Amino acid sequence: MTLLLSDADVSAALDAATTVDAMRAALLAAYEGRLVAPPRASAPLRGGRMVLTAGHLTGEWYGFRSYDTFGHPEAEQLVVLHDARTGAVRAIAVGEELGSRRTGGLGGVAVDAMARPDAATLGVIGSGRQAWTQVWATAAVRPLREVTVHSRSAARRETFAARVRDELGIPARAVDEPAAAVAGRDVVVLATTSPTPVLDAADLAPGTHVNTVGFKQRDRAEFGPDLLAAADVLVTDSPAQACAYTPPMLAAEPPYADRLRDLGAVLAGAVPGRTSPEQISVFCSVGLAGTEVFLLDRLVRVSATVV
Repeated sequence: MTLLLSDADVSAALDAATTVDAMRAALLAAYEGRLVAPPRASAPLRGGRMVLTAGHLTGEWYGFRSYDTFGHPEAEQLVVLHDARTGAVRAIAVGEELGSRRTGGLGGVAVDAMARPDAATLGVIGSGRQAWTQVWATAAVRPLREVTVHSRSAARRETFAARVRDELGIPARAVDEPAAAVAGRDVVVLATTSPTPVLDAADLAPGTHVNTVGFKQRDRAEFGPDLLAAADVLVTDSPAQACAYTPPMLAAEPPYADRLRDLGAVLAGAVPGRTSPEQISVFCSVGLAGTEVFLLDRLVRVSATVV
């Protein structure tokens, strides 16, 4: 029987700890070669593109996520999970929640692996769905004592801070300037749609960990080369996808490409992550292909109440 899941189903069944745990397992599986996850494929169409990401957990399942770039306000993503032994469709998720929580979970893994163990303050630039799931997941791996948030809309940042207080029980406040959001923070999240830098790396304190979620390409990035130059440790969730961006991803170009590490390799202990409290670490999230399907499989397995 195929399960059909809506955003409401995903929200009800998928908590932050489960999501982060699933994404940690996915990154390790990809590093070990058990999760086959090629870079995304794109089909240009008149007025937009159809984009496909796919993955295969060897011998267990395969599946895909599809979405479009036509700009329709009510457009939805589709995630399909097949049983690798029979080819049967086990589950289908329609909407935005699974993909957003997947991205948040990857960010949570990066914070857990890269941020200082005593990290307790979080600064966020951005107030949309992606910013929210980054805070949601970070709160599952560090005992946050305060969140500060800035975005262009005063109303949206105030609403975001109120949501953090109400749903996560963490003190949170909106601030008027990006510098005020990140100054002195242990962890910083950039989750914007800005094609130009929203952060000055000079505003970061020593020892900060940064998750970047938005644009990160040449001539279209929410941060500048100053952040990459400041990074003592630079990681991504998929080096293959980082190298496949058009135009190129900033961190995958010289002089930074030789320093870009695989987060899965860090988790496996094959390469070092943070080695001192003063280091600045940066995670460039590209959305490892197959992770939405991995998360859908985990949701189906752990939640007997999803129908």
